[in-house]
Amino acid sequence: MNLRQRCHTKELLDSDHIPFDDIKKNMQELNFINTWLGGHRISIGGLKKLLDSRTHISICEIGCGGGDNLAAIAKWCKENGIGVTCTGIDIKEECINFAKQNLQLPPETAWITNDYAAVRFHKKPDIIFSSLFCHHFTEAELVKQILWMKENTAIGFFINDLQRHSAAYYSIKLLTKLFSSSYMVKNDAPLSVARGFTKKEWVNIFLLAGIPQFAVQWKWAFRYLIVCKND
Repeated sequence: MNLRQRCHTKELLDSDHIPFDDIKKNMQELNFINTWLGGHRISIGGLKKLLDSRTHISICEIGCGGGDNLAAIAKWCKENGIGVTCTGIDIKEECINFAKQNLQLPPETAWITNDYAAVRFHKKPDIIFSSLFCHHFTEAELVKQILWMKENTAIGFFINDLQRHSAAYYSIKLLTKLFSSSYMVKNDAPLSVARGFTKKEWVNIFLLAGIPQFAVQWKWAFRYLIVCKND
């Protein structure tokens, strides 16, 4: 795999013909990976950078999948005495139905089954974020995506996604081969890294969008946290 250039091969998850039981297994294993390799911690870090001194926050995740990222954020908010209103958006109805069963989320959590770009809010959420979502899109699509996030949030947005790096690629390829029981995870996890971005590429995407104020931070393990606060 030549990782000097971004791979554009579609992941199995992007197919319309994968049985939901296989997608469910994929989401469960991704939650485990996010928990133990620090993915949830990075998302909470993005929230903290935008939270300021607020005691209540409304937060929306696009591409929410099974809701595990929102659940991790809701748990942190509860532990720190912060009220939180959650909204999850995903284009797959089966994912939304699965996420609704997540007992760690507040019962009043709002769920939207739609392409995020078609969503119009009656009231903008304070914060919008995505986790392991952006690498599914082309650079041109991401320019439109971050403009949508900026336009539809009251405080700002953050992105938690993968760094394209050979160490990350071969490490996750080995780990999933040894420990994963999901053929989707074995295929898509290393492919996701190959579809990820470098810091220079992220900077270029934001500049193409005409957004000069943002921060890109490298995070363990081979992730980038991109935070953009509205003026």
